[in-house]
Amino acid sequence: MSTVSRTVRIGSSHGLHARPAKLFAQAAKDAGIPVTIAKGDGKPVNAASILGVIALGVETGDEVTLTAEGDGAEGVLDALAELLTTDHDAE
Repeated sequence: MSTVSRTVRIGSSHGLHARPAKLFAQAAKDAGIPVTIAKGDGKPVNAASILGVIALGVETGDEVTLTAEGDGAEGVLDALAELLTTDHDAE
């Protein structure tokens, strides 16, 4: 199985607080394959864990690295990257 990684810059103007973190974690969970998210050079956490995602303390403009393993990993990362680069606080 191939592992795919992607680095993206956070677009939400308030970072990954409760609402965007919940949207992201739910999408990661729904992906059906293991996905991790890491801030900078930090330790990766399970992207489907809302508490893990919030605990990263990701702010606007921070770069995070997403890693997914399994069938359709590219598509999963495309969708998750789009969620992270969107400013959910502008809606």
